Order: sequence, then structure tokens, then C-alpha cells
Amino acid sequence: MDGRRVCVLMALWVLAHLSSPTFGLKALRRTTGGRKGSTGLTGEDANGVPLRRSKRGWMWNQFFLLEEYTGTDMQYVGKLHSDSDRGDGSVRYVLTGEGAGTLFKIDEKSGDIHATKRLDREEKAYYILRAKAVNRFTSEGLEGDSEFIIKIHDINDNEPRFTKDPYYARVPEMSDIGTSVIQVTATDADDATYGNSARVVYSILEGQPYFSVDPETGLIKTALPGMDREVKENYQVVIQAKDMAGQMGGLSGTTTVSITLSDVNDNPPRFTKTMYEFRVPESIEVGATVGVIRAMDADIGENAEMDYRIIRSDGPGMFDIGANRSTQEGVIVLRKPLDFEKKRQYSLSVQVENVHINPRFFSVGPFRDEATIKIVVEDVDEPPVFERASYVMEVKEDAARNTIIGSVSAADPDDKNSLVRYTIDRRTDMDRVFNVHAGNGSVFILRDLDREENPWHNISVIATEFNNPRQISRVPVYVRVLDVNDNAPTFATNYETFVCENAKANQRIQTISATDPDEPLAGHRFFFSLAQEAAGKANFSVRDNKDNTAWILTRRNSYNSLQKSVYHVPVVISDGDFPMQSSTSTLTIRVCTCDREGNMKLCNAEAFTARAGLSTGALVAILLCVIILLMIVVLFAALRRQRKKEPLIISKEDVRDNVVSYNDEGGGEEDTQAFDIGTLRNPEAIEESKQRRDIVPETFYPPVRRPVLPPIRDNNGDVRDFINQRLQDNDTDPTAPPYDSLATYAYEGNGSVAESLSSLESVTTEGDQDYNYLSEWGPRFKKLADMYGGDDSDRDS
Repeated sequence: MDGRRVCVLMALWVLAHLSSPTFGLKALRRTTGGRKGSTGLTGEDANGVPLRRSKRGWMWNQFFLLEEYTGTDMQYVGKLHSDSDRGDGSVRYVLTGEGAGTLFKIDEKSGDIHATKRLDREEKAYYILRAKAVNRFTSEGLEGDSEFIIKIHDINDNEPRFTKDPYYARVPEMSDIGTSVIQVTATDADDATYGNSARVVYSILEGQPYFSVDPETGLIKTALPGMDREVKENYQVVIQAKDMAGQMGGLSGTTTVSITLSDVNDNPPRFTKTMYEFRVPESIEVGATVGVIRAMDADIGENAEMDYRIIRSDGPGMFDIGANRSTQEGVIVLRKPLDFEKKRQYSLSVQVENVHINPRFFSVGPFRDEATIKIVVEDVDEPPVFERASYVMEVKEDAARNTIIGSVSAADPDDKNSLVRYTIDRRTDMDRVFNVHAGNGSVFILRDLDREENPWHNISVIATEFNNPRQISRVPVYVRVLDVNDNAPTFATNYETFVCENAKANQRIQTISATDPDEPLAGHRFFFSLAQEAAGKANFSVRDNKDNTAWILTRRNSYNSLQKSVYHVPVVISDGDFPMQSSTSTLTIRVCTCDREGNMKLCNAEAFTARAGLSTGALVAILLCVIILLMIVVLFAALRRQRKKEPLIISKEDVRDNVVSYNDEGGGEEDTQAFDIGTLRNPEAIEESKQRRDIVPETFYPPVRRPVLPPIRDNNGDVRDFINQRLQDNDTDPTAPPYDSLATYAYEGNGSVAESLSSLESVTTEGDQDYNYLSEWGPRFKKLADMYGGDDSDRDS
């Protein structure tokens, strides 16, 4: 839309220049009515009425204005004039529209239009305004509104600008001349429809002779053949865009294009050496890496990927080689075990080749290389090697001790061929059933075997070098114990058989079978018969069914449980193997009362006892167990009755390590049970046994006579001796609690300066006094009378 508008405006501007040599255009006179030739016929309508076109009294043309005006005065745009203007000042010109009053001003009297500011075409290319002429005094319109356009004339005031700065591009190395790299684009904000202000031409300032640029399109191309990435990889190219078609005085802009040569596979791989040598011990494990080789390739990425392969080898299948894709190294791997004694050196021919080959560069090839690899095997002191990976031996279970059941053989694979010593791994033969000869590897038995207990024995034999005991090897030995007919057959189960009192002769009452832990090759064959000692007076008979079963049959018509309730039938069972083994098993048959169908109804108590299998010895053992249990219960109950002494002080906390406060005040002089003050004053006095207040009194302990303390010498010594004496008394007191407790002693000391006012002091005097009168003073002095009123012989005793 803007392009079409610009074209129209340009055409109007050309017409205006053809009609007038100046930018201001005069108004053309157009009157309506009242004058000759004021109207003209233009045609008729459908009814034949002539059509007339009314012409305006004035018309405005376009105005043109240069952008970026730098003059000091306001830029003149043009002049408006109406035919109604007589020059008497009665006409006033009014301008409205875009920029009216701000960008554009009009002289109300003369109609001259001026631009008040510098205008930029790139901001706005044209302005649409409206003008009218009115009566200055009455403001009545003299002419109708007329619209006109002010176009901004472009000048070259904008330099070309690139859309990016910098540009980044890649082109393959070794590209031909003229290979397209990248196209750059520059834009110019000037008017492209007017002159060459917006016509841009491209040129290269830096980057020659490697690259060139198309001046019209800005397409950058290679200009030099054989550009090698391995020689130079990055290029900086500076491109210039200049307007005015590149002419002198045009404005220009530049940009930088960073061009990187991408890699192509134009370099073959090459080994750094023609001969590689590796030394490996013969003990290296299969699958381990023997060595690493590497070929160099100047290319990068997938163009440098290489494949390695062995093309010749004097040890087929011994080695393999593969490529490490992260490092492009060839890794040689061992595929079979090495043996220094068999082969000490290997020679390989290895070829390397690029994975991705570009056919364009076949002429540079070949894209492969070869090298020789020498692998030297080093000798290692190896452990002994057994002839077999495992051994299986067989022995009959009745074989005698020290019987050799087989042998193992191992040898030192090294050149020195050290002697080998054999031992049994006792962790696999805890019972020491087998042993091996240390020198020749013969395995023999040390204990009797029993196939029924353990049919297989899995042991390990250790072979150790004499010269180097640390070199050991193991081999499993599986010993199979062969069966020997050494077990007699027995009843297959514990049969519970009964016979009815109303049984008939030759009636089958039980079917029996046998079992034998032996396993003959031809299978079991059992024979059943009645024991010879019971054949003459037998009440039952045994019929062998020839299928490892037998029937127990009755030999008479009826039985009486009152006469005999239980019968014991001895049955001889023998096998058919060699040597024949036989045993006698006893079948217990109870006599029971049955109905007509032969169903058991009742059996006597003896029969039930026999059925349960409880003998007299078993009953006695059960009774003894019951008695022992009762004794344990009674003893436990007696121990529960012996309760500990209950403390009088009931507290939620443990009384150990706590001070117990009684808050017990003395009763005065009449209270003779509080404590004996004489004991504190006279350590030589005998202290009576007192009851503890923190336990329930039960028994009284005999009074303990305290040892007499030595005489008090000084003020400090008597207190120390008193405390030591009381500490010793508490340590030996049998009534003391079995935990730590606080003992408080009250002792005033001896030798007060003020002397004692108490008559009790007289107890320590050296003179003899008679205190018998104290017993006459009444019950209040009874305690004193007991302490001092006795005879001297009593006190000294």
C-alpha cells in the first residue's frame, strides 16, 4: 500500500514540476452559477435530463519539502490563495490535519505555509492536511475544505546496516572455486524509489584472496582452491556495504564473517612406527589387554575413525584387536591362554583403515596402513597342573581301610619341573574318611564307608610344589560308594493288625511288604515266611505273593479275646541278593470283637496298650517326669514365699545414695529411748544393739562389744579417733543396709575450757563414786541408774 502511494505521489510531483517551476502552486478559479460558463454539460441521465458538474472555486496541489533542513529560518513550504481573497484582509486561511500548528504553520492573511522543525523522511514520508478560507469577521466559509499532501523529499542520510554482525559460516575444506559460503544482507533506510540513496553495493575488505563477494547479492564464495583445514581452519572476512551504488560520497557499513573450514576425509591413517613390541607374562588371563597401538590421522570426528584388524599371525586365534572409538586406539586382547613352555613369541601383522572414505579423495589414498607387532611371552612360576579338571572314583562300601580307590596326577608346567606334594583339603573331608599319598597321589580310605549313610563324597586334593609351597592348585575328586548287600529287609511300616473273634480259617487279615536300604542292580526281591520256632503251634500263616508282598492268614475258625487278646507272629523276611540277608520281624495281632461285616467294635485294655506301644518301662519314665515337674513347681513356690525385708520408707525413688530424713525430735529428759548421750561422751561404754528404723524388726542380734579406744590425747585426735571407730563399727555392723547410707555422729569433744555443767561428766573422772542412789530417783533416771548404778565388777566385765 505504501509503495503504491509513493508511486502516486511521485507522479503528482512530476506533474507539478511540469506545470510550475516552483514548489508553491497557485489556486485555480472555480465558480458555481451566476457567471457565464460556470457550468458545463457532461451528459444526460436515463430520463434525458442533462447532467451538470459543479466545479470548486479552488483546488490545492501537492507540496514537496526537503528532509533534514539545516537553515536558520523556517523552511518555506508553499502558498495558499483563494479567488475570494480581494487583498482587503477579510479572508482568513485556516490549516488543519497532521502537524498543523506544530510542524506546519500558515499565515492567516497571506496563506504562506512554513515548516517549524527539521523533518525526517524515515520517520514519516508525507503529511495530509486540510485548508479552508473563511470570512475573518463572520467566520463564514468562503470556500469548501480542500485536502492536500506535503511530501518529504529524501536525502542520503542513512548508511547501510547489516542484519547480523558478525556472521558465522562453515564450508568444507578443499572446496572448488566459487563454492557458496554464506549470503550477507544490508539494508538502507533511505528512499529506494528516489535516486541511489538506498542502492547498496557489496565489496570485500579483508579475506582475500581466499574469498570473494557478489557486489549485488552479497553472496560470499570461495576464491582459492585447495584450502586445507589441517593448515588453516578459521578465516575472518570483512564485508562492506556502500550506498549510492558505490559511488564517491556514498555512506557505508561493515560486518565480519567468521568462516570455518569443516573437515573432510582427505588424510589417510598412518602408524607412528612400523614395529611394536609387547612383553606379557604367561599368567595373563584370557580377555586381558596385551597392548595398545595407535595410528595417527590428521582428520577429526568421524573422518578420523579407524578400524584395526589382524591380517597375519603365527598364532591363529590367540589374539584379537579392536578399536577404542573414544581414543581411536587399537587394543590387542588375549583370546587363548599363553604357555611359555610351548611358545615364547608371537608375530602379528596389523592393518588400520578409515571407516568413512570419501570417493572424491581416492587419488590421495590408499586410506590404510600396516604395522608388525611382536609379542614376547615371559615365564612365570606356575602352580602344578592336574591331568584332569576333575576325578571320579568308585569304591565298594565294604572296602577295608587303607584300600586305594584311585589316584590323581599333577605336574609342574615350568621348565624346572619341580616335584609335587599331594594333600587332602580337610575342609572338604572333616571326618577324615580319605587320605592321599603325598608322593604319588594315590587316594585311599581311612574309615569304613556306608553307602546308605552317604553315597557320594566330594573332596579336594591339593598339589603343592616342593620348591615353592606358595604354588598350589586344587582338583575336585568325586567318590562314589558302591552298594553291597549288607542290610536285611524289614517291615515297610508299623502294622496295626487285628483279628475278629468270629474269623474263619484261611481268612486274610493283613497284607505286609518290606523295605531294604540296599539298592541291588536288578531291583529288590523279598521272600516272606513264618519263623521255624512258631511253625508248629502257629495260629496264623504267611503266604508269599511273589511280588514283594505277603498275606497274613488265619489258621482256625474263631478266637477268644478273654483267653488271649494279643498274638505275636514272627515273620522271616529275606532278600534275593548276594550275600543273602534276612531278618525276623514280629507282627502284633489283637483279638477284637467285630460285627458281621468284619468291622472292629471293641478290643480289650491290654490290646489297646499293645497298640499304643507303651511298655512298663515307658510308663515308669512318664511317672518320674511328672514327679520331677511337681517338685520343681513346689520349690519355685517356696522360693517365692521368701520375700525380702520390706522397707518402712515407701518412695518412688531408689533409697540408695539418698539421705533419709526422719524429723524425729527428742522427748526431753523423760524420753529415755531417743539416744544414749553417755555413749557419745564415753566411747568406752558398751553400746547395746539397737534396732534399725528403716526395716521391719524381725530378730534381735546379740550385742556387739566395741573395742576400747585409746585415751584421748588432744582436741583433734579424739575426734579423728571417734570417727574412725564409728566407721569401723558401721563396716562390721550386720544390720547395716546393703547399700551406701549416711551415718551422723554427735560428739562434742573433750577438755572444754568452760568445763561441763552436766553431772554426766563425772563418768570420766578417775575417782570412784557411788551412783546407787540414782535408782531411787524414779523412772526418769532409770537409764542413768542402769548405766552408772551397777557394780564395778559388772562394768568391768
